[in-house]
Amino acid sequence: MINLSAFVRFHAERTPERIAIVYEDTRISFSELWERVGRLSGWLSARGIGEGDVVAVFMKNSPAFVEVALAASHLGAVFLPINYRLAQDEVAFIIDNSTARLLLADDEFAEVVGSIDNTVLIDAREQADIRLLAGTAEAPAICRRQPADLFRLMYTSGTTGRPKGVMHSYENFYWKSSDHVIALGLNAEDRLLIAGPLYHVGAFDLPGLAVTWVGGMLHILREFDELKALQAIHDEKLTCAWLAPVMLSRLLACEQRDRFDCRSLKWAIGGGERTPDNRIQAFAELFPNGRFIDGYGLTETCGGDTLMEAGREIEKIGTTGRALAHCEIDIRDDTGRSLPPHNEGEICVRGPKVTKGYWRDEAKTLESFFADGWFRTGDMGHVDEEGFLTITDRKKDMIISGGENIASSEVERVIYAMPQVAEVAVVGMPDAEWGERPVAVVVPKPGQNLDLETLRAHCLTHLARFKVPRALFLRNDLPRNPSGKILKRTLRDELAIET
Repeated sequence: MINLSAFVRFHAERTPERIAIVYEDTRISFSELWERVGRLSGWLSARGIGEGDVVAVFMKNSPAFVEVALAASHLGAVFLPINYRLAQDEVAFIIDNSTARLLLADDEFAEVVGSIDNTVLIDAREQADIRLLAGTAEAPAICRRQPADLFRLMYTSGTTGRPKGVMHSYENFYWKSSDHVIALGLNAEDRLLIAGPLYHVGAFDLPGLAVTWVGGMLHILREFDELKALQAIHDEKLTCAWLAPVMLSRLLACEQRDRFDCRSLKWAIGGGERTPDNRIQAFAELFPNGRFIDGYGLTETCGGDTLMEAGREIEKIGTTGRALAHCEIDIRDDTGRSLPPHNEGEICVRGPKVTKGYWRDEAKTLESFFADGWFRTGDMGHVDEEGFLTITDRKKDMIISGGENIASSEVERVIYAMPQVAEVAVVGMPDAEWGERPVAVVVPKPGQNLDLETLRAHCLTHLARFKVPRALFLRNDLPRNPSGKILKRTLRDELAIET
């Protein structure tokens, strides 16, 4: 039985009173979680959801988020988490492209999703106890799934103007989970802080529900707050966490951090960027028994392809560790030739947790793989003789702000629609809090001018707020190579000098 709800049933039968989820004042045992998943599955079935149907979620964190994922799997449906920071146009595109049959949305986002058909709004009480929505619906039998069957769709920013749907099979999810169990030593005594958004692979997958898989506990925060995170570690003696760079920065900068006993934390995985050395030292001071684990991964691989190993942190500082048990890393040139250690090239990944491709996009799928099956990440790096990976650049001009991917081309597409704009380039600039911030460099049309307020107002009607440029620079031209391509690395260097 490969269905996700099967491992909930397993623990509910053997350790029914063990706590599976903590959320605000709610404590959910495995037996109660199994009951909730059954009722919600029955409710979804009554609404016509069955095998292969796509069920979308547009919510902040709550038990309901996890329960919808489990209930959709119970029915053999496909789970689609959507970034709740996206704008109405972006959400509508994802719903249409995915052919979602049902959208379950946080009621505080009613204005964003109000025009989308087959939307059910869920209030805060229902998110804490999904039985208030599901009522007494009877649980259907578990739908038997196969390893290659589709478990989840996740839309991620790419180099084209629209996000693309990454397909995750059950095979991808379970091999990812087994790799994290092996590398992190996960067991039923682990208590994981879920502080990042569950629509992201960092919170859901790194290691995320792998902790539930082995019978451990998830402590879910609705959204990140440094005091609530520290209080949860203190009160619940949490043992592990995934933290986006901005979250770690806020924890370390919290003036009240000394009030909390954080000795229970064994490790925290960083996400989204290479971590500065001084931040690792500050982490050790706040969490004296914990180690900070740098890693590398992406949505297409369910996250966590490399992780730093215990005891190698100082020796291999600056790297992101090496490949996990069932994951291979290779560095290749543009022709697909494998490069020897210490030679920079494109980071490529192979293994059973790598996606088979993109939803309804055969062309993008084909161009993302070499002929021998290696996935092209678009990131640049090199490995040493032992296989420790160093990331050097992002080939796809991706901006990572607060752990969120921002495709510069997606923002540029929106800005090009402005009548004042002749040319535009969007790049990421260093930011102490967010890691990077998007900025726009615009060449105005003759006789036209543009200010930041006008630019941001236009972008906010089409893009999530975190994608909107934080600064605007006006230029007479943009740096280009002989073939006419904009040199974004040169542009970033020039802006760094100017600012």
